[in-house]
Amino acid sequence: MATESVSQTSTAAQEWKRRWPLVLAAVVGFSFHSVMTAFAGLFIGPVGEEFGWSRTQVTAGLSLSSVTVTILSPFFGVLIDRWGTRRLALPGLVMKSLVMAGFALVSASVTQWFAIWFIYALASLAVKSTIWTTAVAGVFEAGRGLALGVVMSGTAFAQILVPPLGNWLIEEFGWRGAFAWMGLGWGGIAFVFCVLFLFDAHDDARKAKAAGESETAKVDLPGLTISQAWRDPALWRIAISTFVMMLFTIALVVHQIPILEEADVSRTNAAWLASLAGAAGIAGKLVTGRLLDSFNPNLVGGITLAAASIGFALLLEPFRTLPLIFVAMLINGYASGTKLQICAYLTSRYAGLKYFGTIFSVMASLIALGSGLGPVLGGIAYDMHGDYAYLLIGGIAGSLLSAAMILTLGPYPDWSEGKESGRQAPAGP
Repeated sequence: MATESVSQTSTAAQEWKRRWPLVLAAVVGFSFHSVMTAFAGLFIGPVGEEFGWSRTQVTAGLSLSSVTVTILSPFFGVLIDRWGTRRLALPGLVMKSLVMAGFALVSASVTQWFAIWFIYALASLAVKSTIWTTAVAGVFEAGRGLALGVVMSGTAFAQILVPPLGNWLIEEFGWRGAFAWMGLGWGGIAFVFCVLFLFDAHDDARKAKAAGESETAKVDLPGLTISQAWRDPALWRIAISTFVMMLFTIALVVHQIPILEEADVSRTNAAWLASLAGAAGIAGKLVTGRLLDSFNPNLVGGITLAAASIGFALLLEPFRTLPLIFVAMLINGYASGTKLQICAYLTSRYAGLKYFGTIFSVMASLIALGSGLGPVLGGIAYDMHGDYAYLLIGGIAGSLLSAAMILTLGPYPDWSEGKESGRQAPAGP
């Protein structure tokens, strides 16, 4: 019998019954990949104070890492399509754990700070979003939206746990000890889960081949070729929309503790509010995932992204009273937490799965670029003007622009016959 990575006749319930362990491993793995972004707002102050660095200098390391990932992601996507996710994720988790713990050893040298961020970027390539989305998208069809939503909840889990946990670790062990605990502790847990449960379509094919089904046991998925994807305007619109959202939402995530402190919120309360945003992010991913499977994905994605503009606006003077700050954190957590999920889902629908790893790696390059430039953008806004008002205004405009690009996408290809058989309208109610 041929190994099928995605069964066209499977119901969502059947897919979940067979593949929930894979989703669990992907959630834990993706949460570890997201730890550093959620932790950045906490170490900006302590690291800058100890070494006498500006916020731009401290966050530039994160930006250097993201730019490195931007350049190398497409090449890594080719390896994902060829080897599968398990063979890359396991050594990647070990490397990233060790490098993250290595931040505890840095000195006051800016060159050394940038060097370890560069090494961190190389390790991150093997555990970035493409790994986890490719593993899940290749084995889910009917329930793909919700499955990707659950996987992307790994980011939200990190946003929930890291602010209070990281703040406590810094208070108890200093920022150096916090890096070590985060890297070895969280990374070790992710590694164990992936050893036990991370098996994708490539692993299914290898298992079937070992059982004597070498003629039919192969991964043969429908989708665009690389050259077709490169020329597809819908994929470019998705990529640009996601880049703009990442630019402003990651800037907000990294600088949210200082932004809240600027609004006279204590550091401890700011950490808990950041955690609240992470909880809202989980709700956003799960609800959005279900909506993507049931309604017009372009409409769902566009409205969700547009809602982020309200969250940015409520953090501006004179709106940022404590009740409205609370509402803003809920909105930002819910809306901004879905950007990767919307991008991955729409990419899988418009590009298909044949070269999804490679195509989404190009998307991930722009995602990483936006993630890298965002923190520096926030630091520059603060260093030049003494507050974050211009960053928040930019976030309003960026959210509305990104939403418009998704809302105006045309129908996506019908891959039901294993090839592009024409365009079909996104699912409606």
